[in-house]
Amino acid sequence: MTIHEIKARYGIIGNSPLLEHSIKVASQVAPTEISVLISGESGVGKEVFPQIIHHLSSRKHGPYIAVNCGAIPEGTIDSELFGHEKGSFTGAHEARKGYFEVANGGTIFLDEVGELPLSTQVRLLRVLESGEFIKVGSSKVIKTDVRIVAATNVDLSIAISNGKFREDLYYRLNTVPIRVPPLRDRPEDIHLLFRKFASDFSERYRVPALSLDPEAQKILVEYRWPGNIRQLKNFTEQMSILEKTREINADTVLKYLPPAPLSNLPMRLQEEHGTGNEYSERELLYKVLFEMKKDMHDMKLLINDIIKHGVDDNSWKEHHAPMLETIKSNSGAVSSVHDSGVMIHSSSPSGNVKVSPIDKHEEVEESLSLEEKEKEFIQKALQKHRGRRKLAAKELGISERTLYRKMNEYDIH
Repeated sequence: MTIHEIKARYGIIGNSPLLEHSIKVASQVAPTEISVLISGESGVGKEVFPQIIHHLSSRKHGPYIAVNCGAIPEGTIDSELFGHEKGSFTGAHEARKGYFEVANGGTIFLDEVGELPLSTQVRLLRVLESGEFIKVGSSKVIKTDVRIVAATNVDLSIAISNGKFREDLYYRLNTVPIRVPPLRDRPEDIHLLFRKFASDFSERYRVPALSLDPEAQKILVEYRWPGNIRQLKNFTEQMSILEKTREINADTVLKYLPPAPLSNLPMRLQEEHGTGNEYSERELLYKVLFEMKKDMHDMKLLINDIIKHGVDDNSWKEHHAPMLETIKSNSGAVSSVHDSGVMIHSSSPSGNVKVSPIDKHEEVEESLSLEEKEKEFIQKALQKHRGRRKLAAKELGISERTLYRKMNEYDIH
């Protein structure tokens, strides 16, 4: 089956080379019996790929079961996957078959596999290695012939380093990796997907289909789509229901788009080429430069106010205390602005601020190293979120993988 035929059969929209490469790998690995790990952000459509693998394999006439590991409580997941015997725990009024027993001869898709408890990971590893498992409350070994396809939206290498995922299980699952690209890496597909969704909702709600003017199309292509295809679909459905005008312009689009992470930075993602990690590093550097520019602007405003009003008035000192503290912490004991010819000294024990003229061409030594600033931002984000890397990465606008690599690079613990 060709890539075009696969896309038509499973309703996959897009001509991105990254997407077509993922489909090609899935079709090539399907006839084999090896396990597959599908990775990608939430909302990219990972659930289609296990179906492609199953239906193009020799197991296509066997059962196919999809299990969302993150939606099953930790206390019952072993019972759900492997079954249980009657009376094995409170509420077990009768014996029950688990998914691995029911899916014998077919394929089982484990979505959000990174959410599995460590004890369940040990059981899963045994199934992968020997095809054997034991029901909860039993001592009898049961054989099963199941092909496992797993998916995750988190970086399992970080989970391994944090002790939340077994390394041996990772390598057994990751025999063949398939990465489903995020929507921001498929800019050429965004308008195609919008048109498809607009047509579908036009039929469902019996309204004329939406269309985009060139400026609106440009905004959609430049937007980062943190929710990926799922977000684009919801966005299209909202406008299909609420908008009376069917020709959508840029102003209308902006009403329905929430601010994307780092949307205020001066960059255009669709003009970049490379992997998502390259985007993340650039975003962090732009964030550093943006904050430095903002601090310099605040400092100039402060110095202009000093020149006009002086610093003897207590109310002035009280009003500008937060800004002075920021300048002191970010720029050290001495800072300078060459345009004004004024130097601020804030190193006296009393904390008083003194102003003295300096030569406009005199330079005050100050570190402008991007590496140091980058390290400083990472440390502040980790401190703010009490070491929780996921929240710190979100604050910085980078992936957890990039944050982890930067922490190792700068020896941040």
